[in-house]
Amino acid sequence: MSDPVMGATSPETLSLRDYAEKAYLDYSMYVILDRALPNIGDGLKPVQRRIVYAMSELGLKATAKFKKSARTVGDVIGKFHPHGDSAAYEAMVLMAQDFSYRYPLIDGQGNWGSPDDPKSFAAMRYTESRLTHYADILLAELGQGTVDWQPNFDGTLDEPMVLPARVPNLLLNGTTGIAVGMATDIPPHNLREVVSATIRLLEAPRAGLEDLSDIIQGPDFPTEAEIITPRSEISAMYKTGRGSLKMRAAWRIEDGAVVIYALPHQVSGSKVLEQIAAQMQARKLPMVGDLRDESDHEHPTRFVVVPRSNRVDLDALMSHLFATTDLERNYRVNLNVIGIDGRPGVKSLATILLEWLEFRRTTVRRRLEHRLEKVLKRLHILEGYLVAYLNIDEVIRIVREEDEPRPALMARFGLTELQADAILDLKLRNLAKLEEMKIRGEQNELAEERDDLEKTLGSDARLKTLIKKELEAVAKDHGDERRSPIVEREEAKAFSELELTTADPLTIVLSEKGWIRAAKGHDIDPESLSYKSGDAFKLAAKGRSNQPTVVFDSTGRSYSLPSHQLPSARGQGEPLTGRINPPSGATFEALLTGVDADRFLLASDAGYGFVARFADLQTKNKAGKAVLSLPKGAGVLQPGSVGSADESAMVAAVTNEGRLLVFPLSELPELSRGKGNKIIGIPTPRAAAREELMVGAVVLVAGNVLQITAGKRHLKLKFSDLEHYRGERGRRGNKLPNGFQKVVAVGVVGAD
Repeated sequence: MSDPVMGATSPETLSLRDYAEKAYLDYSMYVILDRALPNIGDGLKPVQRRIVYAMSELGLKATAKFKKSARTVGDVIGKFHPHGDSAAYEAMVLMAQDFSYRYPLIDGQGNWGSPDDPKSFAAMRYTESRLTHYADILLAELGQGTVDWQPNFDGTLDEPMVLPARVPNLLLNGTTGIAVGMATDIPPHNLREVVSATIRLLEAPRAGLEDLSDIIQGPDFPTEAEIITPRSEISAMYKTGRGSLKMRAAWRIEDGAVVIYALPHQVSGSKVLEQIAAQMQARKLPMVGDLRDESDHEHPTRFVVVPRSNRVDLDALMSHLFATTDLERNYRVNLNVIGIDGRPGVKSLATILLEWLEFRRTTVRRRLEHRLEKVLKRLHILEGYLVAYLNIDEVIRIVREEDEPRPALMARFGLTELQADAILDLKLRNLAKLEEMKIRGEQNELAEERDDLEKTLGSDARLKTLIKKELEAVAKDHGDERRSPIVEREEAKAFSELELTTADPLTIVLSEKGWIRAAKGHDIDPESLSYKSGDAFKLAAKGRSNQPTVVFDSTGRSYSLPSHQLPSARGQGEPLTGRINPPSGATFEALLTGVDADRFLLASDAGYGFVARFADLQTKNKAGKAVLSLPKGAGVLQPGSVGSADESAMVAAVTNEGRLLVFPLSELPELSRGKGNKIIGIPTPRAAAREELMVGAVVLVAGNVLQITAGKRHLKLKFSDLEHYRGERGRRGNKLPNGFQKVVAVGVVGAD
């Protein structure tokens, strides 16, 4: 006898792998079809459909009195949806919030949440509800044989598998849901636009996406915030069923202040205020003086941002806030729905409308067939009534005398079982009141209705016309203007760190060993600062905290440093090599800022140079950028400020052997990089051997004084005294007076 445990596998035994696979697939399909995804017919998920149906069964139409929400939730979870009461109530709340639904299905009384906090609704024992007039669009045809029914979870009741919606509610209110392996994100749309597009497809089923996009401009959220997604991206979204949308808060200027009066869909106003206030506390919005929340019942959203002065660029300020706060938000779009074939799938806009039209045709046809069946049945009964009226005495006799009056009536007058039952069900007083004219009048009316129904059912054109008229009637009763304008806006751009930095005066100090620091103010004596042992002052430049500092190394490469991030001059600074990556063995030879000029004269001591813009010297690369190409053996000179030089500006170049050449600045080119042109003539062998070098080159304008230093002696030349040294660019220049044959420095010291 075999061991029942070790014996052959019974038919009821499954491997763990097969069981887990089947259980997961069953659960997945349940979540997809019965929980998370909407049906293309009525645009509702099962819990929403059950709430609306349960409320209609409770008689909570738009004209009824409000009833406690707990009563509705109890019926929903007790009869149709065996899940948690809080989940059912939250779904109910969502359908009642006019800031969540474009066309709410439930009319709520009490605290149903607010745009600032949608979850702040009161408990269901406190709130009351009923259906809205818009909900009639989903329910009006429910009892007319339009949809299929299914047993509820315990088989004691029937519930509709889908509601006979008279418009594409799926697009009107949209929905979101997360299933197993898929999700749906459908934005709301404007009823008039959707109805117009549906009618267009009804009349021309092959209409393209361009035709529909001309009618449906894009989604329409329950807020006046702007949709700034380009039309091309919206069209691509409708074509593929996937994409994204971008919304931006609406604002205007009142009395020099910014007033934000509409937020993107489902954005919390308090969170936006917190985000702006946090930036103000972190000193990232120095141009904002005050932030106020002036929202009230008349103005649900009214945030006032007050600038510090009327010189603040409000457009740039708002662009920064859009980029750094929830005043601008992205929304994912995924048109994933359960189609008329019962299968989930991502569908294009045209496919959704075409499938809904097929659903609507079926619904209307079933409604007409249901009505025709009732009309034919009534006509059949009226024929029996007419027979009874014409033979009233005989009918009464048979009813009184016969033990089985029904077969007797059927045999005597040739009536059907249905007609005989209808006559026998009449009360005596009604039998006495039968009138031939009334019967024939009702027969004529019903005959006309029968003929009209048969014509409509037999003609696709008449059926289309009926559907069109019903769509137009809904649009007339419930349609409204678009709320979310679609506009083209420039991309939001946050302020850079430099733009947010105040323009405080700084003195940038560089030591011989390459240590850098920044002292507050321009009245600093850099040589009096303390330096590390063996180190000393080398270069200094006056700048501002919101402007970068540019450093040149001995190879002609430039490096940019944020001035406000430089270490304080209270200490001895930090080595530049900790912030940038110069070539091995390079030293730092020049330092400049853009505080006084946006152009500089760059030159090598071999006598070559050019004019460059300050912006061209900046780089984000830690390794710097090659700007000044140096002849063999040449070094970098401290750049000279061009400032606001005009056409009369002159360049004064001096060599260490006391030669001075003055020529117009216009003879030098403006470049972004290179070797430049020859400024002063120095024999190449002497320059290469570093026997004769250009000590410096400066730019002068009328009124400036040129100071030349040789040892401890100084020579000052007025602008008018430089005529003797004028010459063509690249010449040798003229000799300075005796005693100035060993020049060590040249500069501009002020006015004459």
